[in-house]
Amino acid sequence: ELTPHQRETYRIGEEEGTLRLNNMGEGVTIQNVFELVMRLKQICNFDPRTGESAKLERLEADLEEVVAGGRKALIFSQWVETLEKLGDRLGHLNPLYYHGQIPSAKRDGVLKRFKEDKKHPILLMSYGAGAVGLNLQFAGYVFLYDRWWKPAVEDQAINRAHRIGAAGPVTVTRFVAADTIEQRIDQVLREKRELFD
Repeated sequence: ELTPHQRETYRIGEEEGTLRLNNMGEGVTIQNVFELVMRLKQICNFDPRTGESAKLERLEADLEEVVAGGRKALIFSQWVETLEKLGDRLGHLNPLYYHGQIPSAKRDGVLKRFKEDKKHPILLMSYGAGAVGLNLQFAGYVFLYDRWWKPAVEDQAINRAHRIGAAGPVTVTRFVAADTIEQRIDQVLREKRELFD
């Protein structure tokens, strides 16, 4: 559930966005709809007015257990801005970053530190940068902070940790804000998976 402030910001964003689309009439484009969806998804991550985040409250509680158990976690978002906000709020856990704005020459060093240094139990990754060719099977937890449109992209993210040679089970947590566009997207993703199966 969103926090009360997030819920109010979401309600206003949805009402104003829908009204704007309706006023555009036949001039509305897929891009206009997509922009509204993205804005609502971002509110589900963090309230832009207050900075509150129901997801972050849950994530922090989960990460305390992960770190206390000496395990490592990957946290995925589609936005670098969200990863940076998470990093600021999780600073006490010394998170590392891996996304498209990290220079290629530094990426191997980030992965090495994450793997070998117990002081860095968390890696904040973008879906794009973390989608292909990485083998992080030493991470026992994967958190999908926001959802991607295609199930295959989420599966690729999860597969960074869930590899042959993984040292135990991998726990995957998908965050979905109730009664929001995220819940509708989750439903579509479930239907796509059933169709693929």
